[in-house]
Amino acid sequence: MVVQRYGRPQGFGSGAFAAAVLVGSLVGTAAVTGCAAPQDPKAAAADSALAVRNAADVLARAGTSKASTSMEMAAGGTRVTIRGEGGYDFRRRTGRLQVLLPKDPAGASEHRPITELLIPGALYMKNRGAGVPADKWVRIDTTALDDGNLVTNGATDPAAAAELLRGAREVTYLGEVDLAGVKVGHYRGVADIAHAARVASPQLRGVLAAAAKGFAKDTVPFDAYLDGEGRLRKVRHQFSFSNQGRTVAVASTTLLYGFGVPVEVTLPDRRDIYAGKIEA
Repeated sequence: MVVQRYGRPQGFGSGAFAAAVLVGSLVGTAAVTGCAAPQDPKAAAADSALAVRNAADVLARAGTSKASTSMEMAAGGTRVTIRGEGGYDFRRRTGRLQVLLPKDPAGASEHRPITELLIPGALYMKNRGAGVPADKWVRIDTTALDDGNLVTNGATDPAAAAELLRGAREVTYLGEVDLAGVKVGHYRGVADIAHAARVASPQLRGVLAAAAKGFAKDTVPFDAYLDGEGRLRKVRHQFSFSNQGRTVAVASTTLLYGFGVPVEVTLPDRRDIYAGKIEA
């Protein structure tokens, strides 16, 4: 019988994190041939919820990672996917992504990758298009966006994606799976956006508070995957919001890997930031 634990990083005492998931339905011992009673379902659910809610703290201790993002939007029978690649520093809550827009419907036009610099409360974008000169950056106050930059700009801030899990409830552990060669625990539940905003790290409270007001529903379904050290390896959120009378469904997926890689974010000089009108 193999016991796998999720949600407790190495180097911390057993009292720091109560999250432990038992793989298999029974726990055996070397000295006893009989079987012990299965774990209490309420206790198992509490452990699973705690493991997910602690994901942001564990990432902050891990430091940095590479990140891949995918955002699928569906409205009125049309579906588009926006992808991003880069790195993120979970201590500083800063990151850099290259976001690639899909081709135009006719398939004839390629878009230049958009460079996005993520910092607490703001987003910098280069190659934004829409009338912005190619050598200029656009600065956006993410606390002023209706969605807190969870979906607006084609990639969910990895730290915001993890912080949103602080509002996790109705969490179910679905078992162990293989994710790119890493054994991870799969958890499913819903996140209460408003509650997550209240308990989030100070740097992310503003954007999540904005998101709590902007989405059509108060809760966001999620699937989260944690490795044996409690680090979030993958999270998929399913958002829903209204746009000009239509309900838009958005599935945002963030993959984290390559922990410990150097991540440098250098903000543009003020004179390189575009101050003109930006087209929609």
